[in-house]
Amino acid sequence: MTYSYTQISQYLTCPRRYRHRYLDGWKEKDKRAAMMFGRAFEQALGAYFRREDPGAVLFSEWSACQNSDLRYSNGDSWDHMLRQGIMLLTRFCQDDRVQVGQPRRNLQIKFTRPVIGKNDFIAYVDAIGKLDGTPCLLEWKTSSSRYPEKPDGLLSLDPQLVCYSWITGIAEVAQVVFVRKRLAEVQYLRTTISDEQRAEFGRLVEETIQRIESAQFLPHSGIRFPQNPCSTCPYVGLCLGKPGSAEARLVRRPGAESLDWLDELNY
Repeated sequence: MTYSYTQISQYLTCPRRYRHRYLDGWKEKDKRAAMMFGRAFEQALGAYFRREDPGAVLFSEWSACQNSDLRYSNGDSWDHMLRQGIMLLTRFCQDDRVQVGQPRRNLQIKFTRPVIGKNDFIAYVDAIGKLDGTPCLLEWKTSSSRYPEKPDGLLSLDPQLVCYSWITGIAEVAQVVFVRKRLAEVQYLRTTISDEQRAEFGRLVEETIQRIESAQFLPHSGIRFPQNPCSTCPYVGLCLGKPGSAEARLVRRPGAESLDWLDELNY
């Protein structure tokens, strides 16, 4: 098996959700405008470092989604998000705080690491470069709100950054957050991941894989007021036994029905 950060985090959030996605074959439909915009914006960033026209690439990639039935939130629209993207790219270029040498080599880098058993762990790191002249691992984020910066050291607890530091062995990591709001803002957040944190994450990966391979898929109910993770989970229709509701947000990959024997397991 090949595992990834997404798989591990999905299992830790809710083992039953992991089963629905990775074993039963259900996958959320790509309908969230914010997610699709983030992918288009990442392509534009790649063009910037390759000394191409990032605005033209953003327009081209985002135009491919223009006629899709996307779900917009917070009063967003296709035109509004495009304008925000252009302003963010302009601000990023003006700041000139991030450098990525040899972009065709140092953007979207694939790392693979053997883990427990005969399994592999795979990760795609956005970039390796420099922030304010300091070499580091770089992760891009697009968001409709600012990321918290206090208390000091908070970023070092980000599990995705810890994961990427673990698989690459790079201690210095940074998030560049492109905040989509009325006034364009780019946050440059940097931290250091310790050897102890990397070792702990490695143990977490091994323990989680052992539980997955033991077919432990007990549900973790998220119904806790006032926050209700189950309410926003795309797989909630499956847990409630409402296939019609599930199919409105999910698609199932061909052949996945061959795993329906899992329904007969006693958890």
